Amino acid sequence: MGKDKSEKKRKEVDEDVDMEENNEERSPKKSKKEKEKEEVVIALEDLSPLAHPLAQKKLVKKLHKTIKKASKARQVKRGVKEVVKGIRKGDKGLLILAADINPIDIISHLPILSEENQIPYIFVSSKEELGHASSTKRPTSCVMVCPNQKRKTKRKEGEIEEKDDYSELYQECYKEVEKLNTAVVF
Repeated sequence: MGKDKSEKKRKEVDEDVDMEENNEERSPKKSKKEKEKEEVVIALEDLSPLAHPLAQKKLVKKLHKTIKKASKARQVKRGVKEVVKGIRKGDKGLLILAADINPIDIISHLPILSEENQIPYIFVSSKEELGHASSTKRPTSCVMVCPNQKRKTKRKEGEIEEKDDYSELYQECYKEVEKLNTAVVF
């Protein structure tokens, strides 16, 4: 009987070691930079056929960078309701839409609305990346960057109001998107 108890203990210890090894394999902790660099790959079949013009990889990176900086400056409108409200009020900016929205009817009216109001728009492939760039945990179907929007922000003592540090980047993106919009003729 003495041997049985010691054998059980050895088996339990062996199982515990196995469990720890499996946990390490399953969930390796990633640093923030690794998570940011991780790209969401979406097949062309999953994208909407209405998603035109679709941004190329280089432009997508610029757009995400612009959205991140605009989000810090609180000059971003996220989601269909907020974007439509902003367009109807007359806000000007750059509209970025996700192409993997299902059903597409949710955002299908936005390109028409933005064309009527002379607002350039572009589609990016992933709603998850769009949500991450706009500083939200949730996937976002559309984002509008409004650099002229003045929001009241709480400033800390000694903090000087910054000039838009992303204005050059925004202008580059705006011009590229305008070129794509004018080049497309049906």
